[in-house]
Amino acid sequence: MSDETILVVEDDPTVTHLYNKFLEPEYTVVTTTTAAEAIDVLHGEAAPDGEELPDSIDAVLLDRRLPDDPGEVVLDVIEAEEMECRVAMVTGVEPDFDIIDMGFDLYILKPVTRDELMEAVDTLFTRSEYGDLLQEAASMASKRALLESQKSDSELDASDEYDELLDRLEALDDELLDLADTLSADDYRVMFRDIGGQ
Repeated sequence: MSDETILVVEDDPTVTHLYNKFLEPEYTVVTTTTAAEAIDVLHGEAAPDGEELPDSIDAVLLDRRLPDDPGEVVLDVIEAEEMECRVAMVTGVEPDFDIIDMGFDLYILKPVTRDELMEAVDTLFTRSEYGDLLQEAASMASKRALLESQKSDSELDASDEYDELLDRLEALDDELLDLADTLSADDYRVMFRDIGGQ
């Protein structure tokens, strides 16, 4: 088992059980069913059902629909407090242009297979090794790919948010090319290995 801890924020017990079955052989898993519980765990204040709190949370699998508040509330806390954890939204909510301003790394639509979930977790932990600039580029590239797979060309063309996303990605590309000039070829390949496919 690795040292990484994953927080699963999901109110459906069947889904939680499935995620635990997938993840627990390799990772420590803490589960919560509400946004408030998740925030308490992230703050190290309380663990659900008497579980022992981990020293830190390394990744979060977060549903958008929770009984008390939307998952975005948890995202806002993570971003505002600059917590060092990567986040995948794992949800049944179809993505819309509002996702562009959300601070997650990956957006995955339910239902999720074991392979999809494990690949997402691997991607989160790979990205946790990146610097801030590359993390943002990977997140923005994921959002672009997701929207392009879910929206029609006419919807994309009509969206100011999508245009702003493309502009930000272009600016990030320029910054990353400047950074790449300082790297060896091997460093460059490692740094960019998962952006194109996300």
